[in-house]
Amino acid sequence: MRALHPDVLRLIAMTRAAQIAPLDALPPAEARRNYALRRDLVQPPPPPIAVRRELTMPGPGGELRLRLYRNAAEDGPPLPGLVYFHGGGWVLGDLDSHEGLCRQLARVAGCVVLSVDYRLAPEHPFPAAVEDVAAAFRWAAAEAGTLGIDPSRLAVGGDSAGGNLAAVVAQMARDGALPPCDFQLLIYPATDLAADTPSYARVPEDMPLSGRIMRWFINQYTPDPALRADPRASPARAVSLAGAAPALVLTCGEDPLCDEGRAYADRLEAEGVAVTALHLADQVHGILTMGRLISAVSGVVDFCGATLRQHWAGKETPAA
Repeated sequence: MRALHPDVLRLIAMTRAAQIAPLDALPPAEARRNYALRRDLVQPPPPPIAVRRELTMPGPGGELRLRLYRNAAEDGPPLPGLVYFHGGGWVLGDLDSHEGLCRQLARVAGCVVLSVDYRLAPEHPFPAAVEDVAAAFRWAAAEAGTLGIDPSRLAVGGDSAGGNLAAVVAQMARDGALPPCDFQLLIYPATDLAADTPSYARVPEDMPLSGRIMRWFINQYTPDPALRADPRASPARAVSLAGAAPALVLTCGEDPLCDEGRAYADRLEAEGVAVTALHLADQVHGILTMGRLISAVSGVVDFCGATLRQHWAGKETPAA
């Protein structure tokens, strides 16, 4: 095992001592309850935010819940927008699990963050989540005026499974199936559901995410293995990445998704996409929702927000 940050070593020791049941030994509903209960143990209190609004929209499978964050008065000028998809292996997570992360991104990036509560597997397998996030991105562009968003500066982002969905939305926008996407924020994304890169075998079982647990998530999301080659499930399987939105791709060394995330960043760059690649060799999967335990988290989120802010600087839509 590679050298890990002392905070990560303490996290692993705590996990071992707690003897928590592995996710693949639990029914999905119980796994979700456990995931929600750990939030206060691993996350600091969310930072203050000027505006936090609960929203709903019609979705492909019924009403979708969204949550809007804006750290400026609502009657101010339109701000850039980030449509955000939470992580959790397409099985776990919700608006609450990523509350702190979304607030901090809104504050640092100076944007509106719109967090999306998409349908989860196994009750709603692929492509339900893709359909929901695509609908949410389309709705955000259409309703930009009422949401206080500048539609010319509308980005997409997500972590883990949410990073997978964000990459898919960016490709759909590139292909004209969705409104234009200005930037893609991909945080330790799953990009190829073949799950056969060396990092799957390299990462020990007692990490926050192991290869075995990631394969369990994939089985819940895509129970039909034939669907895993679909670029809407595995964005790395797209014929071309050229013309996609500029990207920030964050990867962690001790993560089954490390190799595919780094390969996706390399391929984006090779095919002419502007890429900021941030690799944290001494960190593990899921750290951005573990800020109470991992001291580096706040700085990493600030880097993500600052990258977005810099990308948008000077790109304001001129006043009519």
